Amino acid sequence: MVQKYQSPVRVYKHPFELVMAAYEKRFPACPLIPVFLGSEILQEYRSEDGSVHIVERSCKLNVDAPRLLKKIAGVEFIFFIQKNSLNWKERTLQIEACNETFSSRVLVHETCSYSVHPENEEWTCFEQSASLDIKSFFGFESTVEKIAMKQYTANIKRGKEVIEYYLSELISQGITHIPRWTPGSATIRKDVSSRKGGVGMLAESDGLNHDADKLEADYIERYLGQLTPLQESCLVQLRQWLQETHKGKSEAGEWKPEKIPKDEHILRFLRARDFNMEKAREMLCQSLTWRKQHQVDDILQSWSAPAVLQEYYAGGWHYHDKDGRPLYILRLGQMDTKGLVKAVGEEAMLRHVLSINEEGQKRCEESTHRFARPIWSWTCLVDLEGLNMRHLWRPGVKTLLRIIEVVEANYPETLGKLLIVRAPRVFPVLWTLVSPFINENTRKKFLIYSSNNGPGPGGLLDYLEKEVIPDFLGGECVCSIPEGGLVPKSHYQREMPETPDHLRLWSESIYNSACVFKGAPHEIVIQILECESVITWDFDIIRGDIHFSIFHSRRAPETNHRNTVQTPVFPEASNNVQLIDKNWILGVDYSRVEPPLVCREGESIQGSHVTRWPGLYILQWKMRNPYSCTSTSIVSVDDVLASLQGSSHRCKLLYYYEVLASKDFRGSMTSLESCSGFSQLSGITSSSGLSQSSSVLSR
Repeated sequence: MVQKYQSPVRVYKHPFELVMAAYEKRFPACPLIPVFLGSEILQEYRSEDGSVHIVERSCKLNVDAPRLLKKIAGVEFIFFIQKNSLNWKERTLQIEACNETFSSRVLVHETCSYSVHPENEEWTCFEQSASLDIKSFFGFESTVEKIAMKQYTANIKRGKEVIEYYLSELISQGITHIPRWTPGSATIRKDVSSRKGGVGMLAESDGLNHDADKLEADYIERYLGQLTPLQESCLVQLRQWLQETHKGKSEAGEWKPEKIPKDEHILRFLRARDFNMEKAREMLCQSLTWRKQHQVDDILQSWSAPAVLQEYYAGGWHYHDKDGRPLYILRLGQMDTKGLVKAVGEEAMLRHVLSINEEGQKRCEESTHRFARPIWSWTCLVDLEGLNMRHLWRPGVKTLLRIIEVVEANYPETLGKLLIVRAPRVFPVLWTLVSPFINENTRKKFLIYSSNNGPGPGGLLDYLEKEVIPDFLGGECVCSIPEGGLVPKSHYQREMPETPDHLRLWSESIYNSACVFKGAPHEIVIQILECESVITWDFDIIRGDIHFSIFHSRRAPETNHRNTVQTPVFPEASNNVQLIDKNWILGVDYSRVEPPLVCREGESIQGSHVTRWPGLYILQWKMRNPYSCTSTSIVSVDDVLASLQGSSHRCKLLYYYEVLASKDFRGSMTSLESCSGFSQLSGITSSSGLSQSSSVLSR
């Protein structure tokens, strides 16, 4: 495998001629570079007018390699051939170097260039690139590769320091200006500002132009942070690849980035893949395709959170942490996550989280300028007071895992710290479910405090100034973040934003809606292949009263013209599905496996059923007739009132169901376990009405 290195542009704030004088002091030997033992001129050429000077040298190097390896190779020193082409007229120096020793086994090729800065002719730019290809080396290929790259990167920074050292030496000797080359007595001052390429400069205080083709080392340090030479090389190479692909010069097929992302964005993906170029490029390309497909770049302008999210989503931005990172506070324990999912749907929840991440990137850029140092991540403070089993119902965990998957793939390395405070006893259960889906590098940034750990030494004060700790955590700062709370059921299905199908981020909705009419129940057929499989459900009665029943049949229902196809969550149109034929006889063609459950308007019902036989199971929601299902002739007052109010001939429900293998069900977080708190259960559901469910939970 060929190892490549590409340096950023390094700028010497001195004229080209003075830099060349400093460069020549490196020869024939340079005590400041211990591995460079000396050089000998092999060939030399000067043009008649003196504008071109070409020198070919043999350079002797003492590579820092194990003694045993040198003995096996049979050499003590390494020789390189270096060719320098200096053009005084163009004010450029081109350097090419390749190894002479072991050239049949190892190929090392380096190119360097000095040129005038394109926007300041009194400055000089330096660029450097190299490639290493080890074909064979006595079985020590991997060792030689590591030694070579370590030696090379160690000398890169040293090389710049050597030039700066000799520049200082010349200046101390009073040599601050060297006349430019001229064909005669007149000095030709070339207008280099019109030259293309190189790096573009902004104002002195703002560093380098972000849209330049190449990167200056000062800009990297100012806006991106400290990077090793190899990390700088990866950033430059990946950015150049994106530019070539964008221009259609790459072999990447028809894929092209719509626009080149900022350096901070590229660097996040490199960090996420430990600067593995191939892995980072694959991850970045997938993310750029995703962003274009779903128009995520414009999400802050094109999408606004529904009113329910704005009022009940208990999260918001709140000043900065001690390191200047933007601070986001999420009061997860106070948030009715189940109610929000049922009110706005999973699509809106995901888009809201993406808008938070996009806003976070924007705030990081603002903080970088504000604090005059690179800030490329933010801090999240999660308050878990109030977290209990209601947050762990299966559809909610599914939603959370899907959101984590999308964020991990498209916003890597954006989280600086995640501070979890007032973690209750139930938190380990949630952490067990979620942590396997979180990247290992991200998990290392989690700091978890128990419920009795308030702000103080070793707590929030280590990361937040006392003045910004919210009042609900014992601080003095009044926080304007919404307090969350119960989402009224009147909001269910009402706040679903319209999203075109080709832009949808969520392929399938977890919850579905259905309408139930008199004489036309809504039914779902489930094929069970193994005994003791578990059918779980979670549904809300939005309008009317309903009977819920479960039947078993070995006979497959026939599809006829009465049946309609289910549509995505929250449509207003009728989509009831009826499967049990009117000619079927109860006890012959099918049998009831659970007693009918009376479900009243406004109730939330969760439960599960352990199957005893393979075959077909039918979940049925049927409009309740208050006089038809009473076991005696006595009619309750509630039934009479329901009949007086029941002028509507349609009931409406929002439902979810899932089938689990018995081994997966035991110990899992089922919907029945999360039925307290914000959910309202009928007495039958929470007691003996679903005996099969409670018996499974007790195992």
